[in-house]
Amino acid sequence: MPRRGATAKQPLPYDALAIGSSWGGVDMLLQLVSQLPASWCLPIVIVQHQHPNSGRALERILAKATRLVVRDVEDKDPLQAGHIYIAPANYHLLLEDDGCFSLSVEAPVKYCRPALDVTFASLARVLQERCIGLVLTGANDDGADGTRAIKAAGGHTLAQSPASARAPAMPEAAI
Repeated sequence: MPRRGATAKQPLPYDALAIGSSWGGVDMLLQLVSQLPASWCLPIVIVQHQHPNSGRALERILAKATRLVVRDVEDKDPLQAGHIYIAPANYHLLLEDDGCFSLSVEAPVKYCRPALDVTFASLARVLQERCIGLVLTGANDDGADGTRAIKAAGGHTLAQSPASARAPAMPEAAI
């Protein structure tokens, strides 16, 4: 029994925060991860549209801005607290029923691989109401279908204000 005035740790109401972005997204992601405290424990799954040959550039850029673990996902990596996971360039990122990630080279969706819609829908299917989806700046409508999937599963959805986005099409479509 906790001491009077002490509070027991409550479980988090969510299992993951999925963030999707495209044009202008790297700057937004840097701002976001640089503000996270070292004690942040909610796993973050990032889908940033990137050139197929960009390698691990985004991982290196974001890792310099935070004390959290930042990594490009490898097949069968488990979703873990306090980690920032990045969909690797030229792969769709999915979460499997066992809580581990899988990578896919299926056709691009809305000209994108990785695609927000694929990852968001996968997280919605597995995590249901325990998922948050956030769509940031971008120049197409990738993320709108995935946002609907998270909402339909009972999860929570957010979008950057289109007025503050470098490219407002993605947040507008999500809204």
